[in-house]
Amino acid sequence: MIEKFEQTIKNEVTELFDTLDYQALNDGKTMILTSEKEGGRVHVTGIGKPSYVSGYIASLLSSTGTPAYFLDGTEAVHGSSGQVKAGDVVIAISNSGETEELLYTIRTVRANGAKIIGVSKSRGSSLSQLSDVCLCTSTKEEGDDLNKPPRASIIKQTLLLQSLSILLQNERKLSPSDYVAWHPGGAIGESLGA
Repeated sequence: MIEKFEQTIKNEVTELFDTLDYQALNDGKTMILTSEKEGGRVHVTGIGKPSYVSGYIASLLSSTGTPAYFLDGTEAVHGSSGQVKAGDVVIAISNSGETEELLYTIRTVRANGAKIIGVSKSRGSSLSQLSDVCLCTSTKEEGDDLNKPPRASIIKQTLLLQSLSILLQNERKLSPSDYVAWHPGGAIGESLGA
């Protein structure tokens, strides 16, 4: 069983990087930078397990020069969408791209003037259709006999958005001193001479 999981993850990750859509990643980077220049902010959302990816990506972006906020995917339609203003960018994560609660949230923030970067497994998904930029994972196998519990899809979502974070970090020319200023505590701060 573990051997099947290992091989599936290797295959899925290789497929992700072999077919990486650099144009879409650069479009997402440009959208975020343009929004920031106009006073906009970045929000990251998802439902279920992708919500944990959302929290991590918001934290990663913030720590590398792109302030980002976690947007609860279900609370957004009960008032939390008030944190999203016209011109902001919302990164929305869903493997199927068909999760009703997330689609409801995306329709809400779009109506409020936000731009959407959608992350799902297919360009044909409802989330992709609602998005200004589509980042697709094309996940086929999760790594077990059920092929339902999200394993490979979560890894691919994370890697895809980490790639976006690298483009943004490089655009900002993040220096070690910048990074130390945001990470003065713990092992990171110590390793950088804080």
